[in-house]
Parts: sequence; structure tokens; C-alpha cells
Amino acid sequence: MKAARRLGDSTQRAARAVPPAYERKISVAVVVQLTAGELANPRTLIPDQLFGYLTDRVAREEDIPQQTAEQIVEQALAFLVACGRNSDVRLFPSKLVDVGWHTFILYTRPYAEFCQKVAGRFIHHVPTDIPEHAPPDRVAAIGVTVETMRATGLPVVPELWTLKTECSQCYQGCADDPRES
Repeated sequence: MKAARRLGDSTQRAARAVPPAYERKISVAVVVQLTAGELANPRTLIPDQLFGYLTDRVAREEDIPQQTAEQIVEQALAFLVACGRNSDVRLFPSKLVDVGWHTFILYTRPYAEFCQKVAGRFIHHVPTDIPEHAPPDRVAAIGVTVETMRATGLPVVPELWTLKTECSQCYQGCADDPRES
């Protein structure tokens, strides 16, 4: 009898996959107000040790100089802040900035904490190799991203946002030129 009761109890618990309403947790998005200094230098938004891990990994895996890896990670952080502060705009990273984002995502706990701090939510990475997720015009999408970052008060390193293989005009004054302020 006791075994049957225990079996019945566990079956009831298993059947109740969704907890009753009074047991549900309610999450509230809390976005920390960032200072002008933090916006101007997003690397200050994560611990120095984590920044070191990220840049070392990018430099090693991409076989690039440490200074370039630091710029990539800094731009990835700035991009993520822009995503968090401008959720009404679809933003896209450049290929190099995406490397920094991919690297940061590997450090899941600090990444989730960073997202909560700058966006009040987790910032999901949606690959653009799925046609419905890809921007119709990659150059224009990068231009919107750069413009949004600047409007948010974030730094932009133009060399990391240039799509050399996709633009035959070499940014000779076109509207999508990330070098224009």
C-alpha cells in the first residue's frame, strides 16, 4: 500500500510538469544605468581578468595580434550594449566583431550576467546563415548598427566594421561608411 501511494505521488508530481500559478517565478528585467564613461569604454563593464581571458582566446584562435583581439572584444561588448539599449532596432555584428561575441558566449555565466546588466535580458545570438534571419543587405545592416552604436554613445573602430569583400566602392563616401561620424 505504501509503495502504491509512493508510486501514485511520484506519478502525480511527474504529471504536474507545469507548477501551479502560485509556484511560478516572476522575473523582472532590471537594466543598470550605465555612465558615459562605461559607454565610452565598454571594457570597464567586465572584470579585467575576464577581458584578458577573452582577448587571449581570440588572439590565439584567430592567430591575430593581442591589440587586434582587444579591439575585437571591446567592439563586441559595445555591440552587445547597443543591442541591449536598442531592442527596437535589428543590429548585426561584422564578421570580426562576431568572433568576439562567440568567444564571450562560451563564458556562459559572465555572459548572462553582462546581458542582464546592459539589457535586462539575455541577448541571444541568431546565426544569419538561416535565410529568414539574414539581413537583405549586409552592408546596409552594418551601417545601421554602426550608426546606432554611435547614437548610443559607444565607440566604433571602423576597421572592424568594414566589409571589404562585399563592397566594391571601398567606402568612398557611401552612406554605409562606418568611418563617417
